[in-house]
Amino acid sequence: MREILRKHHISFKNAFAGIFWSLRTQPNFRVHIFLSTLALILAWYLRISRLETLVIIFTIILGLTAEMINTSLESMTDLITKEWKSEAKVAKDVSAGMMLTVAIGAVIIAAFIYVPYLWKFF
Repeated sequence: MREILRKHHISFKNAFAGIFWSLRTQPNFRVHIFLSTLALILAWYLRISRLETLVIIFTIILGLTAEMINTSLESMTDLITKEWKSEAKVAKDVSAGMMLTVAIGAVIIAAFIYVPYLWKFF
């Protein structure tokens, strides 16, 4: 049992190291954190429903996760080859496309949730 807990401790330590590395080194990840904070503050200010807040939180987690997957795939591609290869380009382009798809989806979700609340102010 002690060995299992030790392995889990190491796994969590490495996972947090990955999150902190993303925060320190990835400008896009920091932009996501900033925009996510604004989204949560706006949700609180507008007093959106708990369910809508949950959707916003899930969307934030999805966006941050996609950004970290994108960064991981780009780093692995760079590790495998530094020279230009069409396969490496496809991997990086598809990874970036995944992030763009999630970002577009997040904007659509935000519009559906926030616009009715903001409309009341105008």
